[in-house]
Amino acid sequence: MRRTFLLFPVLAILLTLAAAPRASAAPNVRFGLTDDAWLLNGPGTLDSKLARLDTLGVRVVRFTLRWDQIARTRPTSPDDPADPSYDWTATDPVLDGLHQHSIDVVLQLVGTPAWANGRKPMNVAPTSGATFAGFASAAAHQYPWVRRWLIWNEPNQARWLRPTTARIYTTKLLNPAYTAIHAVISGAQVAGGGTAPRGSTGGVSPIAWLTGMRAAHARLDAYAHNPYPLDPKRETPLTGGCGHCETVTMATLGRLVTLVARNFPPARIWLTEYGYQSNPPDRLLGVPLALQARYIGEGAYAAYRAPRVDLLIHFLYRDEPSLARFQSGLVFLSNRMKPAYSAFEMPLAQISSTTLWGQLRAPGSGSTARIERNDGAGWRTLATVQAGAGGYFRWSGKLVRGTQVRVRAGSLVGAPITIR
Repeated sequence: MRRTFLLFPVLAILLTLAAAPRASAAPNVRFGLTDDAWLLNGPGTLDSKLARLDTLGVRVVRFTLRWDQIARTRPTSPDDPADPSYDWTATDPVLDGLHQHSIDVVLQLVGTPAWANGRKPMNVAPTSGATFAGFASAAAHQYPWVRRWLIWNEPNQARWLRPTTARIYTTKLLNPAYTAIHAVISGAQVAGGGTAPRGSTGGVSPIAWLTGMRAAHARLDAYAHNPYPLDPKRETPLTGGCGHCETVTMATLGRLVTLVARNFPPARIWLTEYGYQSNPPDRLLGVPLALQARYIGEGAYAAYRAPRVDLLIHFLYRDEPSLARFQSGLVFLSNRMKPAYSAFEMPLAQISSTTLWGQLRAPGSGSTARIERNDGAGWRTLATVQAGAGGYFRWSGKLVRGTQVRVRAGSLVGAPITIR
């Protein structure tokens, strides 16, 4: 993205408005991330990675239990996590560490072992829902402190589930797991859906999938969705999106809110995977680094303002080694921080021609911050803001198009955004 630095005079009215920042009421949305590969095998100790999550202000982590890897052979006592067929050695340290750091977990169950689906690939549904219920029960006994559970990943795409039908998903996976988990953990929340923003080849649109789940009598406490942009070069978290398509991205999140309210009235909404890839390193699908950072703030605001939304989870922490994979990390593969890193710590969004919204998310940011403006000669204080509940703040004043602004709180400096 081409950055423009212009000089603008400071008007006296700006300072007057800055003296009276207005904190916005905070909904219960929690912000987190998911990166199983980094937590399990990334550089550094597990303790150092958990400490990094703490300093970032991560409140929730989505982590995956692979049924096909944990239960490679059929258990004789499927409800018992101590059955010798179960192997929790890879997942126990991560989940125990998250628990010790008081980081909430969304525990995702995915992957059918060959013994449960007639020796077929892991994306083929089990022959019997009872086998998956047994695994869900064992996982709930193994991790009884986990309150949030997610059944499968993007089952509306054929690469993740075959047969790719909402009825199979509901009857063989979601409903058996829902019953099993609730039988073990009082107060558990089980999310269904986990849908991709579109069905892709051989798949089903998230809208048709959701209504198909309703027709199959799905049982769920929350509907999960991954609202990735369909055209990252043209679609922002707040603008764009296809108004007539049967897709759901962050820009068309209101469509999902309406559908969930209509089909599953009590259910909440979890946005369980989201992010923009950056250029560099992805020159084909990535957006410039400054835009990736800006979209973190805009995505946070989109989730904040949407009814029913309880979670927004960023994917990933660290870029993946292959350029054919995801490059949506907060840091490069080399571990060098992108601007997105500081944007995650203190997201900032322009929500109108005169208003900024933000959050002091990282613990080191405290509750008071300065909004700074780049006047060409350096960064000058534009306003001082006091965050309300949840660390949220809102500031209104004169915002001159082309000006760069950022948030500074203590030793933390947020990623700048350019006023549009």
